[in-house]
Amino acid sequence: MAKTKITKETYINWYESMQLMRKFEEKSAQLYGQQKIKGFCHLYIGQEAIVAGTYSVIRKDDRVITAYRDHAHALAAGISANEVMAELYGKATGCSGGKGGSMHMFSKEHNFFGGHGIVGGQIPLGAGLAFADQYRGGDQVTVCYMGDGALRQGALHETFNMAMLWKLPVIFVCENNFYAMGTSLERTSNVLDIYKLGLAYDMPSKAVDGMTCEEVHKAMDEAVERARKGEGPTFLEIRTYRYRGHSMSDPAKYRTKEELEEYRSQDPIEKVKNTILSKKYLTEAELEAIDSRIKAVVNESVDFAENSPWPAESELFTDVYVQSDYPFITD
Repeated sequence: MAKTKITKETYINWYESMQLMRKFEEKSAQLYGQQKIKGFCHLYIGQEAIVAGTYSVIRKDDRVITAYRDHAHALAAGISANEVMAELYGKATGCSGGKGGSMHMFSKEHNFFGGHGIVGGQIPLGAGLAFADQYRGGDQVTVCYMGDGALRQGALHETFNMAMLWKLPVIFVCENNFYAMGTSLERTSNVLDIYKLGLAYDMPSKAVDGMTCEEVHKAMDEAVERARKGEGPTFLEIRTYRYRGHSMSDPAKYRTKEELEEYRSQDPIEKVKNTILSKKYLTEAELEAIDSRIKAVVNESVDFAENSPWPAESELFTDVYVQSDYPFITD
């Protein structure tokens, strides 16, 4: 039984947060086509239930770290749409000062530690965040996301071993959308049930329906409670699907229209909307009012980014190195 209950407010929050993610990403795709946003751009459309189901469980002082498909994670963490859009534009008002762009969203204030462009690079960093909290004696939990393509990295196994050995308060989440960049799971792994990789380290591991907020919430609730008790990490293979290509440059010709339509019929936002209506939590008119408000937020973020300044030339070399007081580090 879930320790963190799913209530009427939970469903409404899920709907609002997922609609913001979806509308923000759809606008980002439009702006990318207009060359307002440049560089790499990886959209989260279709995978929203994973983030929504996580944030209805974790606390504000818990840590989150992820890969480069990070816009929705940043929004869910509490970073404003204005700051996220400005970062996509490369403007000084972005959450990373315009220096990170699409793949490197950060906010110390919101305990969101990226956004990492190196495939699998965030996995040992997630364990490091958890180790820091354990060392300081806190009860914070770190949620470390990765894609199915990142599981081929050797650092995953090194990290899993260490996390179990030290019982680190970290939840490893594989957002398994089955194609990595564009190669199906079947062509790259002998283990198709990805969660089984954690079993080699006696790590509690399970597969989760990532198209359903309730299932993500329940699995995350169990994993969070275990970590807070000092019982160590959990590995969740959350099975999901991205409706767009790997990035904006990917036409996604490696999958069939029939497969895509099958997953579109499982749209997590529509599922939550139907539950809200069937339970009479809100009316159609009230949901439409939420949609209108979110549309306004997204449009405002575009205006904010358009009118924000570029980073000053004097900022070119800041944030590259950090001054340290350690005696073994010299100028």
